[in-house]
Amino acid sequence: MTVIDEIIERQVELALMEDIGPGDITTLGCLPDGVGKGEIVAKSDGFLAGLPLVETVFTKLDPKMRIDCLIYDSQPFRRGDRIAIIEGNRRALLTGERTALNFLGHLSGIATLTSKFVDKTRESGAKILDTRKTTPGLRHLEKYAVACGGGENHRYGLYDLALVKDNHIAAAGTITAAVENLRNFLKSKEFQEQFVTEPDDIEIEVEVTSEAELKEALDCGVNRLLLDNQTPDGLKKLVDVARALRPAVLLEASGNVTLDNVAAIAASGVDFISIGALTHSAPSSDFSMEFSR
Repeated sequence: MTVIDEIIERQVELALMEDIGPGDITTLGCLPDGVGKGEIVAKSDGFLAGLPLVETVFTKLDPKMRIDCLIYDSQPFRRGDRIAIIEGNRRALLTGERTALNFLGHLSGIATLTSKFVDKTRESGAKILDTRKTTPGLRHLEKYAVACGGGENHRYGLYDLALVKDNHIAAAGTITAAVENLRNFLKSKEFQEQFVTEPDDIEIEVEVTSEAELKEALDCGVNRLLLDNQTPDGLKKLVDVARALRPAVLLEASGNVTLDNVAAIAASGVDFISIGALTHSAPSSDFSMEFSR
């Protein structure tokens, strides 16, 4: 079982525990055991994400449940499309319905919003990234949904990239001090014992908000910069300065990115655009389950 499989199993178990508790009173009272059939139908347009969770919900409740997917994750869907046909114990179908649709709606909403940002920036070559602004406990699933929408995953946690932000700089005193302290830590025995990886495998990125900070970060030998909270015009000026000083530097824009301004941000020449709204503000896609027996 892969890590993502384990996460899906755990999240589905927690969600079912939360919704069912000791049992589904209404379904147990209304329906005798028997075989039933349901269809998940889209009530909005978008991009699909979350079918592995739907499958896990229903097979947890009925291991013999049969699920036939008609549209797959990462594919577009339209209002009225049949997404999947599910056949098995009808009590399990009714009990698992809301949990399955909650997962599918939430993750498809993220994939759908991501696809809109990707479409706006397709001609520029800038890549759309997610952030750590995720629902606690659902980060891997939400980042999976971003990928289904055509975005790219960036920084799963505090352990896989060193991002020196404004508060780190304020605490250290300067960008130079913060980067120097970080590099000393990466060379230390403490780092190697705790993280069991090579220092050179840890990318260092520094957040900058002005030309002076940008130049200081580049003087430190940093090869990736986060250009935070800039207007498109201000961003273009910083990009031009950075490219003149070090053409190969990787540049990421972040802060107040919307569908209205993302094309202008991409046109500044940045390599990446990170957008917290992909995961913290995506409206849920709408699905229903229709029962035929």
